Amino acid sequence: MAKVTEDAASVARRVRDYLDGHPVVGDAIRLRIGNYSAIARRIAVDLELKQLDAIVAACRRYPKGRGESFRETGVLRLLKKSRIETRTKVAAITVSQGADVLQRLGDVVEELLDENSLCRVIQVSRGVVVIVDEDSVARVLRPLRETQVLSVRKNLTELAVTSPESVEETPGLLTLLTGVLSARGINIVEAMSCFTDTIFLLDRDDLNPALEVLSKTLQ
Repeated sequence: MAKVTEDAASVARRVRDYLDGHPVVGDAIRLRIGNYSAIARRIAVDLELKQLDAIVAACRRYPKGRGESFRETGVLRLLKKSRIETRTKVAAITVSQGADVLQRLGDVVEELLDENSLCRVIQVSRGVVVIVDEDSVARVLRPLRETQVLSVRKNLTELAVTSPESVEETPGLLTLLTGVLSARGINIVEAMSCFTDTIFLLDRDDLNPALEVLSKTLQ
């Protein structure tokens, strides 16, 4: 009996973690618009579980008040005050990490900022990502050694959702936006949330469907 209880508790924990990581599915449960059996079957496949009854029970017990539905918080009210801006012909350059690389990039970054050109420098765990207009790619690459350039990706579009300053105290915005994009099958190349802007880099072909789905979300 103790073993069964332990297994049920383990299943419940894994289901809860799954729902926390899939806010669209979690919202369906919180809003009581999802079919528990259908959701449980999908979770069983994704988590490779066979205890369907235990999964259904865990879905039914999923906290309705835990991390309230986005539609029951200020997120959508905030989105109604937001606007979408786009920029085409964007490139993402990934370079190796190191003080030498940053020194070599320093003058170029300063020049682009002085010109009010697009220039975002993001340090990640394994390097630095520089986001610029495609016309500026050659300028960024010029001072770097070939071995310092890890990748150059062009034909990207930058899509920015600009919100009121209260966005910094409103949880869930980035999760909601990435969720609606993913639900449409749109691949997010890069995503970042900075002050009032939530910024996505997408493949150029994904711009129109992304605009369509986000425009509906902002209504």
